[in-house]
Amino acid sequence: MRLVPQRIQAAAVRQAAAARRAASANTARPAAETTDGSAAEPSPLPPLPRSPARGARARVHRLPERHLRADDGGDGVPRWMRKSAGWSWRILVVIALISLLVWATARIQLVFVAVFLGLVITAVLRPLVNVFAKVMPRGLATALGMLSALAFVGGLLTYVITSVTGQWETLSEQFSTGIAQLFALAQNLPFGLTITEDQVNEWLEQGQTWLQENQSDLLNRAAAGAGSVFEVFAALALAIFSTVFFLARGADMWKWFLNQLPAKVREKWMLAGGVGWYTFSGYARGTVIIALVDGILAAIILLIAGVPLAAPLAVLVFIGAFIPLVGAPAAMIIAMVVALAVNGPVNAILVGVGIALIGQFEGHILQPLVMGKQVSLHPLVVALAVTAGTLVAGILGAVIVIPIVAVIWAVYAKLRTLDPPMEDMEPDTKAVEP
Repeated sequence: MRLVPQRIQAAAVRQAAAARRAASANTARPAAETTDGSAAEPSPLPPLPRSPARGARARVHRLPERHLRADDGGDGVPRWMRKSAGWSWRILVVIALISLLVWATARIQLVFVAVFLGLVITAVLRPLVNVFAKVMPRGLATALGMLSALAFVGGLLTYVITSVTGQWETLSEQFSTGIAQLFALAQNLPFGLTITEDQVNEWLEQGQTWLQENQSDLLNRAAAGAGSVFEVFAALALAIFSTVFFLARGADMWKWFLNQLPAKVREKWMLAGGVGWYTFSGYARGTVIIALVDGILAAIILLIAGVPLAAPLAVLVFIGAFIPLVGAPAAMIIAMVVALAVNGPVNAILVGVGIALIGQFEGHILQPLVMGKQVSLHPLVVALAVTAGTLVAGILGAVIVIPIVAVIWAVYAKLRTLDPPMEDMEPDTKAVEP
């Protein structure tokens, strides 16, 4: 019997709740007007659909930030200009840092050259020292490797000096005869050009006059050159001193340097150092091997052609191989001049062709075979780098710029995150037709 009042009470509660909802909906909605202008009774709104999930409520969705204008930065500056400004100041900072590094290096040029030479000698002698270290202590192996290198260089210089001394008298006579033949040829040049003996004597007198007028300047330059010679010997001594420690304790020195860095960056430094040393040592050893082969081939060609001083000229070709692009052609020109003055133009042409073939053999066979992928730089990059290095530091800059650029590129290529390459696609000509 008690269920009837409970049901009545529940129905009353539901009716009261419905009345409250209807009243709230009527107050939220403005009353509509009839045709005569009087306010009509508000009609109840249908209930909103409710999600079956408990507690679900209607949410307000906002548009993403991309709906704003792309160039609206709040200050009226277009977005492309802000991006350009950001890139500009970053590039300026990088250029400033590079300029500061070049300036600091120029201030301690002797130390930089000595360390660079020490690294080159270390890269060349390290395989030999590692072989010696398998049967003897590392210190003794280092000493034996250095003595072997000094014996090789000393023997080469002794052979060159002996060759020059033994052929000097014969060469001077042949050279004088060759110069007279060149003067005879110069008097009958094509296109009506002639160079007479009187003109040559006049040029010699002008040269003597210039030497007398600039004698003081030449003496000052000679004194400066004496200082430069002292710097060269000091750099060589420091390079040899550094090489001893690089060969004997190089691995320990590198490990000590890594331990001074934070632990989170040691792995990247170790990876960059390994790639950099692999590239630098490959370039140094490859350059020495290629220079030796060039020198031997040049000596064979000069001996076959009967050119005197074949050994010194071959050594000159060997040295020229260390200067990219310009070293080998310069040595070739000097060898051709000697052959022209001694044996005539035909022999000079043969020497030039032979040394040019050596250059082709070096570029197409020796370079890929010896260096492989250790130094993969485009010829245009090599030309631009050599030109820039020459403008900054002369011949020294031309010699050291290529291994530096190769190391920087190798480290960057190893540490960068490379995106997938873009596929080669034929241009769609139909899409652009009017």
